[in-house]
Amino acid sequence: MCLNKAIMRAMSRLIHTPLFRQILLGLLLAIAYSFFLYSAHYGFTCKLCNTLIAPAAFALLLLLPRTALLLGGFLIGLLWFYWIGYSFEYYHVGYMIPIVSFGFGIVYMIYFALLSLTSDPRLRVLILLALSLVAPFNFNWMVPELLLVESYFGVEKWQFALILSAIAFFFTCKHVARNGAWVLLLLALDWQTHHYTLPPLQIKLVATDLPQELKWQSYMEPQINRNNFKAIDDAIAHNYDAVVLPESAFALFLNQRPDLMDQLKERSYAITIITGSLQYEEGANYNVTYLFDQGEMQVYKKMVLVPFGEYIPLPSFLRDYVNRTFFDGASDYLHAQAPSDFAIKGIWFRNAVCYEATHEDLYVGHPPYMIAISNNAWFMPSIEPTLQRLLMRYYARRHATVIFHSANAAGTGIVTP
Repeated sequence: MCLNKAIMRAMSRLIHTPLFRQILLGLLLAIAYSFFLYSAHYGFTCKLCNTLIAPAAFALLLLLPRTALLLGGFLIGLLWFYWIGYSFEYYHVGYMIPIVSFGFGIVYMIYFALLSLTSDPRLRVLILLALSLVAPFNFNWMVPELLLVESYFGVEKWQFALILSAIAFFFTCKHVARNGAWVLLLLALDWQTHHYTLPPLQIKLVATDLPQELKWQSYMEPQINRNNFKAIDDAIAHNYDAVVLPESAFALFLNQRPDLMDQLKERSYAITIITGSLQYEEGANYNVTYLFDQGEMQVYKKMVLVPFGEYIPLPSFLRDYVNRTFFDGASDYLHAQAPSDFAIKGIWFRNAVCYEATHEDLYVGHPPYMIAISNNAWFMPSIEPTLQRLLMRYYARRHATVIFHSANAAGTGIVTP
């Protein structure tokens, strides 16, 4: 009994300490900043909730003291990117998974801690806007505007700046002048009507569910190939104009398999076939999209590679060490120098392979249509496909692009502005 009372007294003292309050505030920041992501992942998307919670999360970033920002930033890094280390399991270094997850927590702890260089919300607005332009290690998935994608606010940078300015205005001005904050928030709402049209084509998006640990096993190749051709034949039987298979649907170097290429060319007289696979060319590896149409084959190389997945964004001496130690000595993939477009029955589409569809560089010229292919099995089970889809929606809204997405494991569907 005495022990219970002592524990209760100790807990009471802890709860009333400044440190405990900082911990609670850090937790609140991480929860508010990640609410839109996890609610979408579990099938609950409420635009009104996101419209209220997103500004609250930004307000916490502009107002919280350093300790709360450090903890909140660390937790945001974990909540958003805990899954990145999962891919290391397939390079036989699974022990790196918790290390990589913890590392991303540290990276974003530092990222958000930069806001604590000042306590003035107005200056923090400028810092946060600058941070929104920064992609640590070229990994650009920490987009603050993403909190606004499924809300009544717009997602442009100027609208994000208006929301931050409204918050700073509210907390630094007094009395009647605070009403200006509501004016700024009203201006930040998405008053635009997003018009789009679907192409006059019947496009079959193939969704596969092949675990990553099986995908590249040689004994699985015949079954994988049979399933791919069955999906193509089914699309032909249902009179589709085009069929899209996921990234690396053919888990091999397709340009070195004339038997498979001949079968695809033959079927392409009946339907346009888009599929992901690898290409080996002049001693280099490429992650590519193959297009078969009317007996002809075209290859479209990936332009934006995945940091620490397809290339190592480090100086050469460190890059070689990381490739030897963690990626079985594999060298970085090579990439195209510009985005690729192709036509299906006269309708033009932008080509995107997985990560590319979530990168600003692929949307140059505001393409009306995009075909994206992904293999999300590297990171399953996790929130990664949800985060990927929200990022696609963000770019689709900004560039008025309709995205046709075929994925392995999760994520297949049409993303509209």
